[in-house]
Amino acid sequence: MTIDSALLDLLVCPQTKEPLRYDKEAQELISDRAGLAYPIRDGIPIMLPDEARPLKDTETKK
Repeated sequence: MTIDSALLDLLVCPQTKEPLRYDKEAQELISDRAGLAYPIRDGIPIMLPDEARPLKDTETKK
C-alpha cells in the first residue's frame, strides 16, 4: 500500500510542524527531528505522538 503524494505534502509532524518522510517498507511516516515514526494502518496515518515509535539512532537522517 502506498500513501497519496498529495496527502503526504499536507501532513507534518504534530510536534515539530515539519514535513515527514515516507517509509514505504515499514508503512510509517518519519519525523527525523522529533525522532518518531508514525504508523500507517489500513492506509490511514496515525498522527498521535502516543502511537509513534521512537526511532533508533541508525534510522534518522541528519
